[in-house]
Amino acid sequence: MEWKQKAARWHAYSGLSEDIRRELVNIWNDPQRLEDAFYRNLAFGTGGLRGELGPGTNRMNTYTVRKASEGLARYIEAQGAEAKLRGVAIAYDVRRQSRAFALESALTLARHGIRAYVFDDIRPTPVLSFAVRHLNAYAGIVITASHNPPEYNGYKVYGPDGGQLPPMEADAVTDKVNEVSDELTVEVMDEQEARKAGLFVEIGADIDEAYLQKACALSVNPEVIGRMSEDVRIVFTPLHGTANVLVRRGLAQMGFSHVTVVAEQEQPDSEFSTVASPNPEEHAAFEWAIRYGKKVDADVLLGTDPDADRVGVAVKNGDGDYVVLTGNQTGALLLHYLLEQKRVRGTLPPNGVVLKTIVTSEIGRAIASSFGLETIDTLTGFKFIGEKIKEFEQMGDRTFLFGYEESYGYLAGDFVRDKDAVQVCLLVAEMVAYYKSRGLTVYEGLMEVFTTYGYYLEDLYSITLRGKKGIEIIQSILQTFRKEPPLEMSGQKVNVVEDYQTGRRRFVKENRDEELTLPASDVLKYTLVNGAWFCLRPSGTEPKLKVYFGVKGSTMEEAQTNLSCLKADVIKKVHTLINE
Repeated sequence: MEWKQKAARWHAYSGLSEDIRRELVNIWNDPQRLEDAFYRNLAFGTGGLRGELGPGTNRMNTYTVRKASEGLARYIEAQGAEAKLRGVAIAYDVRRQSRAFALESALTLARHGIRAYVFDDIRPTPVLSFAVRHLNAYAGIVITASHNPPEYNGYKVYGPDGGQLPPMEADAVTDKVNEVSDELTVEVMDEQEARKAGLFVEIGADIDEAYLQKACALSVNPEVIGRMSEDVRIVFTPLHGTANVLVRRGLAQMGFSHVTVVAEQEQPDSEFSTVASPNPEEHAAFEWAIRYGKKVDADVLLGTDPDADRVGVAVKNGDGDYVVLTGNQTGALLLHYLLEQKRVRGTLPPNGVVLKTIVTSEIGRAIASSFGLETIDTLTGFKFIGEKIKEFEQMGDRTFLFGYEESYGYLAGDFVRDKDAVQVCLLVAEMVAYYKSRGLTVYEGLMEVFTTYGYYLEDLYSITLRGKKGIEIIQSILQTFRKEPPLEMSGQKVNVVEDYQTGRRRFVKENRDEELTLPASDVLKYTLVNGAWFCLRPSGTEPKLKVYFGVKGSTMEEAQTNLSCLKADVIKKVHTLINE
């Protein structure tokens, strides 16, 4: 249906809620805004929905949420009576309309006789993942747009294992969502009726308690906390999000008493009013935490994103200034700490596996190898790490030890099947205590890791190209790299070309190909003869082309030079293609 017809249908619908009608009237005489709101249906992808709030089929609103929930309900019905009986766990974050969307989701499911377990207040995304498993629910929904700007919200779907839906199941749900021809007329059950029928059940404290018990049990060296807890000073900011209560309770249960919370960012705030972006990947998000850190002489600063699946870590460098570690650096530190402590205690399984994404630093593989362990790469997106954990569980031939990605997502305990900032805050605090017991800062610990394994450095360069033309340019760049792969970059010959769309890995010098085992994805990765690499990947949620870089040097200076030269060469080529 053409966008003008869809807009007219909404305008004529007598049952349209007053707030949506008011917003629709506001944009009715602005053709550009109206077209953007209706020119397509908000795509239900592998991670669910994500988009700007507002009226229209290309926006997050009551009706698009009902449509997604109707599709999920039909999918669950198709799985049989047991699936309906197990029900769906639903959580939501601090964003505009998050609780309202959670209720709409629950009442749409209830209309199909599917019980919804709805949290009584905001909760971290990983707690939703845990709740699905704890309750033996058949699916989960979390209303969140993670670290996107305030005008966004989203809708993520989880499977029976507590992981985000893998591609096959996501496609099946998508098909059901697309069968819903009219989002305006999806029926929902009355809330009181649903509660009375046992189809709307509130959950909360019991889940929190069970989750924290598991999270605290991840400690690999509780003795060092007992010795050092009085000496460790932590500053924590939830960046106005969902992590505040559980991180503080968890740290207290672990034995950490000197925890200072950034008061200006402690309370839930859908506008994220103290930061330009509520994303711990952005160093500016630590501005308030650094002020607090200087006041209390903190050993570590912890910052979580709004739905508490990502965590950033800042520590003092050699000059005494706070620096925000990269996701790769935090991941390397945690991985080395956990493996080392398990080996000391004789609890390191011989079949243990480390999981990381294809754009995550190779230092993780080097660390795991030094402990005799395997590292497996997955596509970008934590759902693929969750999928591997499920596979290990079913096959019984490998033991999951740690999973992480460069974008500040980590997981150590598989009672959750998504990245988990809460459990990682507790482990980072313990790691700080360990290094302090040795008379070292965490930064010095990082230098120790680099000295042992080599100086690995990584970076990310994002190019925003908006609109239909932007998408065409991104595709053109990828096709050029695909059809005419570079033979050399920054003075180093290309050694390996991996095309995840065709599923082939080419060894250039040997003139041979082998098959990639990962699912098809529009991603290209090039590895040079010196081990440096770069990767091109279009963002799945934003109009961006992301270019990832990774190098290794025998010194920090050499690594920095290698990284600078590689970035300059690749970025120059990309911008040449943009301007053609």
